[in-house]
Amino acid sequence: MPSAIAGLLTGLSLIVAIGAQNAFVLKQGLMRQHVLAVCLFCAISDAVLIAAGVAGAGAIAARAPWFLILMRWGGAAFLIWYGARAALSAWRGGETLRAAGAPPAPLAVTLTTIAALTWLNPHVYLDTVVLLGSISAQSPDRLAFALGAMSGSFLFFFSLGYGARLLAPVFARSAAWRVLDALIAAVMWSIAAGLILHG
Repeated sequence: MPSAIAGLLTGLSLIVAIGAQNAFVLKQGLMRQHVLAVCLFCAISDAVLIAAGVAGAGAIAARAPWFLILMRWGGAAFLIWYGARAALSAWRGGETLRAAGAPPAPLAVTLTTIAALTWLNPHVYLDTVVLLGSISAQSPDRLAFALGAMSGSFLFFFSLGYGARLLAPVFARSAAWRVLDALIAAVMWSIAAGLILHG
């Protein structure tokens, strides 16, 4: 149990920070579009990466720097493009004002977007595979640690996706959507800049 709790707390501490993936989950939750699929995709992706880290893939990633370089530049390009879309939406306004009434994007498009935000982000490999993998090596029960960290991912993403609807009254106003889109653009571009400048 102590290992599971340590895994849960460590996993939560790594994913709570606002990032590209979390911003997308929040927006889908506000619009009430494909929330279950998006939350499941994020949580299962995290679980796969955590399992890989605990199984020792962190050492492999450390020996293959080309992989992180590829993810860095691919992720930066995608984040710049996605940030530009959010900035344009913030500039125009009026496109996503009715959270529950907006026509949903096709599920395939939504899942492709969240897949790119998840798997093209080199930080996700550093956090889940390398960092959690290293920490789990010090745990007396690596399996319990991994299950705890995976539980943290499921708890966080479903809380974010379904808890977002509590903010629906705030986002009934067009100005709130424009602010959110502007913040999303800023987050995407700042992460892209960090990837390009600092790796």
